[in-house]
Amino acid sequence: MPDSQPQPPHSPSPSGPADRGKLLLSGARLTDGRTVDVRLHGRRIEAVGTAGSLTAARTPGSGTRVDLTGYLLLPAPAEPHVHGDTALTADTPGPVSYDPLDVQRRATEAVLLQLGHGATALRAHVRVGDVPGLGALTAVLRARRSLRGLAELTAVAMPRVLTGVAGADGLAMLREAVKMGAEVVGGCPDLDPDPTGYTEAVLEVAAEHGCPVDLHTDAADPARLARLAAMAGGLRPGVTLGPCDGLGRLPADAASRAADQLASAGVTVVCLPQGACGAVDHRDGTAPVRLLRAAGVRVAAGSGALRDVSNPVGRGDPLEAAYLLASRHGLRPEDAYDAVSAAPRAALGLPEVRVEAGFPAELLAVRGDRLAGALSLAYSRIVVHRGRVVARTSAVREYGDSTTGKDLGLPRQGRGARKGPSGPGEAS
Repeated sequence: MPDSQPQPPHSPSPSGPADRGKLLLSGARLTDGRTVDVRLHGRRIEAVGTAGSLTAARTPGSGTRVDLTGYLLLPAPAEPHVHGDTALTADTPGPVSYDPLDVQRRATEAVLLQLGHGATALRAHVRVGDVPGLGALTAVLRARRSLRGLAELTAVAMPRVLTGVAGADGLAMLREAVKMGAEVVGGCPDLDPDPTGYTEAVLEVAAEHGCPVDLHTDAADPARLARLAAMAGGLRPGVTLGPCDGLGRLPADAASRAADQLASAGVTVVCLPQGACGAVDHRDGTAPVRLLRAAGVRVAAGSGALRDVSNPVGRGDPLEAAYLLASRHGLRPEDAYDAVSAAPRAALGLPEVRVEAGFPAELLAVRGDRLAGALSLAYSRIVVHRGRVVARTSAVREYGDSTTGKDLGLPRQGRGARKGPSGPGEAS
């Protein structure tokens, strides 16, 4: 692949100083083996050149330089399935608090944790109606505003019941949630007495407002899933289902037919390799990803529960999700990483990211020189959102004094001197 040519300067974004100026990422390795310099301007990649070519062209005051020697540079992950309103509640005594301030604090902390892992765009599923009313959604929308410039957060409104007499209030609240700012309508049809009626109600509201749909289902009922796929077909902006782990418990021929139906309907499936969430009954949130991909279904991987009662040890790490898809489900590292980056970005309606000129400056630098190694030991990370560094995680590994490594010519890792603002300088 040839170097990307410099692009015309972009105007500063209206977000303010955070988006102005240039950032030079020097000495980064790409997945194709090249070592390059990458120059960012505003929210986009302005140029990509061979290592040293853009560094030499720098002029004083032209921007900030980050030395990425020893780092693999990737498109940033996107997180399609989080529950910010219940995140980080595993150790809470008694019922989960839905006080708006508590929810806002938890949602903000959860986003920052996942931003540190590399996710610069996240979709949060938020419960509306019954106990939380619209308070949890209000809190998540406040968190979204406070996080602007650090990460891009969107909200899915999740009512519990939408059919019958009991569902009238839920339906009214769902419409109100969209007016408040929820960009996606969703929920869990499996928990409604009339799952098909629930799905019809969600799709109707989505069509009224031109919203995407994101539904929780284990997809264990082939007939119900076939009806859902038929109703979803042709809906734009699109339909996402997850975790669909019930597909893996179906007979092979039934699962294959279901995968073909989802592919024909253009439905995206979000699996949860790190554990399911409380909206479904089963804790294994991983759908049969190879079957789905072979049928032509877009498969993305999300986090699911993040240290709540459904998964008290949830990490919310996209690279761990990719690692599990590679180690447990046999995906190539490149395909596994696609499931936490390109696939969820497409499902979220976000533009494609490549490390090429003209593409959005949404990037993740991971210590390592190959993707497989990065998925295995992704400790040190540098996260770029809208053309600026928004998070750093530095890890140092040290060993006791020994001549073994030296005698065998093994690389040693120690506490390297930091290089100041021009580079990370840590070892890991």
